[in-house]
Amino acid sequence: MFYEIASVIVRGMASVSTPRATARAPLPTPPSTSAQASAPASAPASAPTEGRTTRPALDWRIRFAALSLVWGFSFLLIKVGTQGFAPFQVTFGRLLFGTAVLGVALAVKRERLPRGLRTWGHLAVAALLLNALPFSLFAYAELTIPSTLAGICNATSPLWGMVLSLVALSEDRPTRRRVAGLGLGFLGVLTVLGAWQGFSGLDARGTALALLASLSYPIGWIYVRRTLAGNPHSNLSLTGGQLLLATAQLAVVTPLFTSLPTSLPVVPLLAVAALGILGTGLAVLLQFGLVSEVGPTTGQMVTYFIPVIATAAGVALLGEPLTWSTPVGALIVIAGAALTQSRARR
Repeated sequence: MFYEIASVIVRGMASVSTPRATARAPLPTPPSTSAQASAPASAPASAPTEGRTTRPALDWRIRFAALSLVWGFSFLLIKVGTQGFAPFQVTFGRLLFGTAVLGVALAVKRERLPRGLRTWGHLAVAALLLNALPFSLFAYAELTIPSTLAGICNATSPLWGMVLSLVALSEDRPTRRRVAGLGLGFLGVLTVLGAWQGFSGLDARGTALALLASLSYPIGWIYVRRTLAGNPHSNLSLTGGQLLLATAQLAVVTPLFTSLPTSLPVVPLLAVAALGILGTGLAVLLQFGLVSEVGPTTGQMVTYFIPVIATAAGVALLGEPLTWSTPVGALIVIAGAALTQSRARR
């Protein structure tokens, strides 16, 4: 998310030309699941960066912590944004600001947007599945559910991804560890939702929308793997094009389902701006640098901090209720998601 982008594309994607990986890299690998709701997932690029790399001014641990905080707070920002604007307007603003950030980055690096109708066609589908649709679903979900629950639902994307990859990707074989992680993860979901008490007090519609948003990411990842793996354009170029298309999609949809706001409340407006600039634009650039420096395995671990931060932010800053089942279930979900993406040592 926050984001989207918004999450680890199915691990096997990197097998096109590199060892299996789980996050963005200069080689054909996908973005981190936090991206799901925290940042835009994008197609992989196949050309590694050449030449000597300069050492970043900030230690990678500081940037890792910043990325975790930005994506973790994305669900709170969505909640605040929907207090002043319609969900589609929140999503459109988020994408508009995020696209502007990547546009500046492309200009600074003197990179161009992708070329070729086929590439743009595939990016349009990726933009819908990985940005426009899940971002909008999370915004609508948070009209009726706490941001804490939305953040935890976002963490189920790796679980959905494993289920779908077993069906859609013939080379992705299940292992006992991954199957155990899948079962553990969904047990965590049931714990968060309070299944033993009949889901009492739970808004079924909002929860379903949040889970559908998390499901949209792996569907998009599998599509990207099948259509854009090995694409010669850079990650930045592809992500910029994808966000541009997602913004255009929302520019068409938003006026059809909403009316112009009669006012521009300051706090919700700032929340939407921060969601786009930090959670969708800057976060993607941070993740690019992290994966390049410390590798996809370490870079994708930011995913497991997001629901913890989202829960803490929602409770501390928005006063959202917290029962024992929420943090306990969230930890079970995180543990299950980690198992589904782990590999037994050889």
